[in-house]
Amino acid sequence: MSARERLDALLEEHGTTYAGEAGVRLRDTPQPLYELLVLSHLLSARIRASVAVAAARALFTHGMRSPRHMADATWQERVDALGEGGYRRYDERTATQLGDGAGLLLDAYGGDLRRLRRDADGDLNALRSGLRRFPGMGPAGADIFLREVQGVWPEVAPYLDAKALQGAQRLGLPTSPSGLRKLAGDRDPAVLAAALVRAALGKDVVESVRTAA
Repeated sequence: MSARERLDALLEEHGTTYAGEAGVRLRDTPQPLYELLVLSHLLSARIRASVAVAAARALFTHGMRSPRHMADATWQERVDALGEGGYRRYDERTATQLGDGAGLLLDAYGGDLRRLRRDADGDLNALRSGLRRFPGMGPAGADIFLREVQGVWPEVAPYLDAKALQGAQRLGLPTSPSGLRKLAGDRDPAVLAAALVRAALGKDVVESVRTAA
């Protein structure tokens, strides 16, 4: 079976971004970009991705879809929503970080992450550093955000970090960003990155791809 066949099978079965799974209709507008920031924060913890996605959905269901609404929610409301999504191990600390991060976004960027993008002016390191200013957004959180946002911020692409490349290695695919993009053609780079990360995180994903291909 060829590398192209394995990649096609991966994208066919697992080609959903984490933003898409969380119900975020990602566009280059303030609300979905903020929702992605929240999701990236939650996914960066040592917790199952499915739990992080469920917690993000719960926060959004309770109206915390913008930095203003997140900041205006009480700490207990944030804790309760996180718990509803099963995000209990880190709920209290994360509730504090989300409130503080929303305040920072409002104060520094008027609630609009496009201003962070504008300030970075195409400098990926500056963009990564700006993301890491938000409480709880370490290197892993910044990587997650950049993997997911590259579909609407094309200057970021191809963003295939170590976790995505680990998934490629497990599937016997090229392990360089340029090699993967060449193999993927005009496929959405965010979908490609998410699918590869799913392969890195789950042996069942690798097995299902090999079986399908």
